Amino acid sequence: MLNQTSVTEFLLLGITNIQVLQPLLFVVFLTIYFLNLSGNGAILMVIISDPRLHSPMYFFLGNLSCLDICYSTVTLPKMLENLLSTNKVISFLGCISQLHFFHFLGSTEAMLLAVMAFDRFVAICKPLRYPLIMNHQRCTQMAVTIWTIGFFHALLHSIMTSRLNFCGSNNIHHFFCDVKPLLELACGNTRLNQWLLNTVTGTSGMGSFFLTLLSYFYIIIYLFVKTRSCSILHKALSTCASHFMVVILLYAPAVFTYIRPASDSSMDQDWVIAIMYSVVTPVLNPLIYTLRNKEIKGALSRVIRMRH
Repeated sequence: MLNQTSVTEFLLLGITNIQVLQPLLFVVFLTIYFLNLSGNGAILMVIISDPRLHSPMYFFLGNLSCLDICYSTVTLPKMLENLLSTNKVISFLGCISQLHFFHFLGSTEAMLLAVMAFDRFVAICKPLRYPLIMNHQRCTQMAVTIWTIGFFHALLHSIMTSRLNFCGSNNIHHFFCDVKPLLELACGNTRLNQWLLNTVTGTSGMGSFFLTLLSYFYIIIYLFVKTRSCSILHKALSTCASHFMVVILLYAPAVFTYIRPASDSSMDQDWVIAIMYSVVTPVLNPLIYTLRNKEIKGALSRVIRMRH
């Protein structure tokens, strides 16, 4: 896999080379990482411990919290280390591993959001058949399937990137290893890799996004036709609003990064956008869900009361 590669390590240049800013940024991102771990960890804990939350919706929400913890852990610890260190080296194997897990978890989250939208569609539009359609076995199968597809989707990128010849600069203008910055450093023809990024990742991401929007479209049409009541429509959609906010927060910056062609100016902006979907979004997810979900808030308050 590494036989054509003369570069054995890379330098992650990070988000700034202004040294006086680095300690401040370290504190900011350490706080965000701590909030991510505690917020998503709390949601995961109450979903596992409270039998009232053992339903398909909260099963998938637990998967989302687990993904968000892992997603930030792929990039943030290394970024925090580099903010305090002058040695910003990452090994070739470490770089490819980081790329793999970043795309593995990111693509899995995109598909999971589509599954969560489908779950809301069945719950609202087919309530009598909901226990049959979204039974425990089927939910488990769906979860295993999207995690597996995400893993092999990322494996495709990591294998194809590792086979490139890196013979020039090893400076990555980013705070983690991603496909686009590495393609910029590769020697030789990278058209196949770029095609895979645009076609496979683009199709996977936009397909999941389309299925998510389709589920919401059917929910709106069903409720409007069946009830013709704006109040009932508003009440039902409010339960999906938090999920839709998460979808927008994930897709908007990700599409902006991966769909547009690479250029010097776009590479300079990519790390800013990447912070949004890899650092900020995972910490906002628990906040969004707990603020808009009475059952989660109730379960959290019960846990707090029990501990006191």
